[in-house]
Amino acid sequence: MTTPDERTRAVTRARRFLERLQTDERVPAALRAEALQVLHHYPGYAELDLSADALPAVWGSTRFRERGES
Repeated sequence: MTTPDERTRAVTRARRFLERLQTDERVPAALRAEALQVLHHYPGYAELDLSADALPAVWGSTRFRERGES
């Protein structure tokens, strides 16, 4: 079973992956553009923390983590 912290960590890691993907010049332009489109609708730290406040059984907080932590 996935814990709220594990779920939040997976979503934040996926966000960082998409951010790296969309800025990597070695990645084909079409794939970079798609990563950017996905990021426009992807939750950020603030949205995840709001969700964690409302649904603590589903989401863990990002407040206690360093932003670069995996």
